[in-house]
Amino acid sequence: MVGRSSDSSALADTAEVMDRLGHRFADAALLTLACTHRSWCAENAGSSSNERLEFLGDAVLGLVVTQRLYARFGDWSEGDLAKTRASLVNSATLAEVGRSIGLGDVLRLGRGEEASGGRDKSSILADAMEAVIGAVYLDGGLGAADDAVGRLLGGRIDAASRAPGHADFKTRLQELAAHLGLAPPVYEVTASGPAHDPRFEATVHVGTARGNGRGSSKKDAEQQAAQVAHAALESEPRRDSDVRPESSVRPESNVGPESSVRPESNVRREPQDQSEPEIRPEPRVRQETGVRS
Repeated sequence: MVGRSSDSSALADTAEVMDRLGHRFADAALLTLACTHRSWCAENAGSSSNERLEFLGDAVLGLVVTQRLYARFGDWSEGDLAKTRASLVNSATLAEVGRSIGLGDVLRLGRGEEASGGRDKSSILADAMEAVIGAVYLDGGLGAADDAVGRLLGGRIDAASRAPGHADFKTRLQELAAHLGLAPPVYEVTASGPAHDPRFEATVHVGTARGNGRGSSKKDAEQQAAQVAHAALESEPRRDSDVRPESSVRPESNVGPESSVRPESNVRREPQDQSEPEIRPEPRVRQETGVRS
């Protein structure tokens, strides 16, 4: 794997990446730049990283995806469009796309990043994917970038047409919790790693369900955790839809009033049924007072 960090071996695989992108670069140096991580630059004086292309590609990707969603889904609200765009341009999705085109194989990494598994790090792949889109834009214009994005994300956009905001699992989890009468989800997030490449771990609790997630950002970690919890929570009503959601879930969200008031009301009803026999002996008391007078 270390040998892949050399120029010759990395460029040997760029033709395959171009084919999967659906764009043949007129200026292949742009693709090389898009695949150059800053760790490589730290060990190779005078070289430039892909960070500027990443900045450009982020804007191009956002514009292309927004334009495609706007044109295709004319009856969707702004909220649905925003949720779906967020699900398509987040780092988890971009990392998956990067893996699908073999982007990790052509990255130029420093020795330390190479040794730590940098070719499959979601944060590095997502950033490089944005840089590649920026490179396509500079090489072929907005039309070429639109074609590449359509090729890479077309299937996900099709999936979005069946469920607006389908990958916004934080929103979906909150809505499911409300539907089941549960308290809102509670997230716990911890961060680790160096400042330039932090890693986040998130845990979410809602009802009896729990989800864990990891990501290069707090948002991504929470989304992954929410996805796991959503799947677990969604399966519970399907198994016990007629009993447990009503009898076991709701009392948890209303422990105070439900557990203390209802038992009392049940106890009081029994004396109310027996109150008439207790009242009937009252004439005896009146007779006694009459005798005394």
